[in-house]
Formats: sequence, C-alpha cells, structure tokens
Amino acid sequence: MSIWHTANLLAMSLEQLLRGTERVVTKEELAARLDRPLRVKLGLDPTAPAVHLGWAVVLRKLRQFQELGHTAVLIVGDFTAQVGDPSGVSDTRRRLSGAEVKGYADHVLEGFRRILLPEPLEIRYNSEWLAGMDMSQVLDLTSKATVAQMLERGDFARRYAEHRPISLMEFLYPLLQAQDSVAVEADVELGGADQLWNLMMGRVLQEKAGQVPQVAMTVPLLVGTDGSHKMSQSLGNYIAIDDPPEDMFGKVMSIPDHLMPSYFELCTDEPAEEIARIVAGLRDGSLHPGEAKRRLARDVVTIYWGSDAAVNAEATFDRVFKEHRAPDDVPEMPLPASDPVHLPGLLKAAGLVSSSAEARRLIDQGAVKVNGERVSGIEVPRSRLVGAVVQVGKRRFVRLIQ
Repeated sequence: MSIWHTANLLAMSLEQLLRGTERVVTKEELAARLDRPLRVKLGLDPTAPAVHLGWAVVLRKLRQFQELGHTAVLIVGDFTAQVGDPSGVSDTRRRLSGAEVKGYADHVLEGFRRILLPEPLEIRYNSEWLAGMDMSQVLDLTSKATVAQMLERGDFARRYAEHRPISLMEFLYPLLQAQDSVAVEADVELGGADQLWNLMMGRVLQEKAGQVPQVAMTVPLLVGTDGSHKMSQSLGNYIAIDDPPEDMFGKVMSIPDHLMPSYFELCTDEPAEEIARIVAGLRDGSLHPGEAKRRLARDVVTIYWGSDAAVNAEATFDRVFKEHRAPDDVPEMPLPASDPVHLPGLLKAAGLVSSSAEARRLIDQGAVKVNGERVSGIEVPRSRLVGAVVQVGKRRFVRLIQ
C-alpha cells in the first residue's frame, strides 16, 4: 500500500472519529497514533438498570474505534459506582451497596453488548485493581493531586462557593477513575462532556506512572425527552435501548423539535451531508418537522430492532395517535366480578399505574379512557367494561375480557 493511500485512510479515520465529539485533547496526538492499534477506554458506572440513548452516544463512538481495528476496553465501574461520580451534581450522592451495583451491572452489560462488537473487546471490572488497595497505596494515590486542583473543577467550585458539603470520598473519585487508565494502559479515553476533568486527571496519573498520557475525547451530553436536562433515568426523561420498538418510536416522536439536529447527529447513522440537508430543511421550512421526526424515529428503532420493527412501530404509532385506535397486540386481563368496578384498583392490578393514588390523579386529569372516551369517576358500571379497551395516557392499554 502506498504512503499516500495509507495517509488518506488515516485522514478518513480521523474525520470519522472526530464526528460528534465535543473536545479532544489533543487532535494532533490522536492523529499521530492512528497508524497503530490503540487501547480505547470507556468507563461506565452501573448505577441504574437501563442503557439509554445518552449512554449509547459514547458507546457508539467506542464501536467506531472497534470498526477501525482498535481494541475497546470497557471498564465496568463496580467499585467506583459505590463511591459515586460527583460530576455535574450539586449534592453528595447516596452510596450504593455492592449488591445494588452487581444487579445493575448484570443488566447493563447486556445493553453494552448490543451496541459494541464482540471483538476486539476487553471487559474489565475496576474492583480488580481498586478493591485491594491498602492504605499505603491510597495515600500514594492522594499525593498525586492537590486540593487546589480539585477545586478547579466547576461542580466542586460551585458547591464550595455555595457552602454545600463535599466529602473527601468525592475528591477520591477522579483519582480512582484516573487509576483505571493507568491499570489498563489506555491510549484514548472516551466520556461525556461532563467527564473532561476526570479524563484529564487520567493523563496526569499516567504521566506520573511513566506512561504516555491518553488522548481525552468527550462527546456531547444528549438532552432528554423533556427538552432541557441531560438524559437520565433519575429524571425519567430517557429512551432505553431495550424499550419495545413501539415505545421507542413513540418516545422519539415526543421529543421537542429543537432537539432533532442533535439526535440525528448523535443517535443515528445518517451521513453528515444528509443531516445538514435535514437541518437546512427544518430551518427554511421546506421540511415539515413531523416528517423529519418520523425519519428520526425510524432510524433509531432500526439501529436497535431492525427495519421491519421500525415499519411496524410507525404503523402502531399511526393507529394509536392518528386513527385513535388501540394497538393490535393489547394485553388482556379478566374483568373483575364486582359491579360497579373500582377503576383505580383495576388500573393498578393491570399494571397501568403504580398506585391507586396515581390512578385517581390521572382520572382527574382526563388521562384515562374506556374505548376512547374519557372517564371522570372512579366507579364504572361493569357492563361498560365488558370487552373494553382501557387506556392510560398515550401508550398504556389493556383489554378486559369476561
């Protein structure tokens, strides 16, 4: 292969890897290393059970490195999850137990594997090297950073200025994450935009350990379905990659219009030129937002469930939201024998609400329907419910059978 051809391939690889990134420290270092296989690290703490589209942004970036022949080093932060990442938070986090973390880890690994290639891939748990550290090693680790450095972090600085507590354990978190980079000898570390400070600390510790400092690469934080906060399970504004296709399609259709450009860039495989055309069409009015959002929803569902599932999900969406009919595959449950039927209890038994109090609130808000008609009372004649489809909100249905 000619030198020119090799250089051209490397330039194309660099352009692909830089797409959708926010910061790279440094691009020059990354470009200089692409002529050899790299160890590309991504650490994720299993602090919740679902893998959502926000996590998928950085996981998909890691897969791009795999597709170019580099080794993905996925760090499951089973130890650091028990410490708690302070990035972007305003108060001290609740500590998770080892049992909680293990339960989450077992679940999210399935999601990680849905996105990443099976090879080249290393999956490591950072308890391997962190759990066994003795006090001498911990003191040595803490000697590699100063309190002044820690207070340079934006979130720590704000909390300090506002007299909010910062535990010494939280100061340890960036050092522990940085130690991961030393342990696996990372060439590149990926993370969300709120992780840049932690990634830079990895460079510091690697240099002190005699290693070549890793390239720090961050991707933007995906805004959740509420349109204002980053996607988060704790906020409930997320779309999980294992959501059923119909739910995933509907949730994407529910995002505010202004999020579409970032979702196209960060959550789909559309070429950059096509995304630019879509964004231009939205801006000048030549492309209807609803049409663009349907395309976005089809793209997202196709990535995780396939094109046939995307077609069926769109048809279900139209059936429910355009034709105002129930989906074809509505779950069924026996109709209670009582007359009248206590609707809050029925909704809870059907799994459509989490409590009778939630059911009453939704009934008061007009969010509960029987055969498409709103219900205003909590007691409903049994005759009205025989064979009826009960709907809660936009996506929850049950058919009542004798």
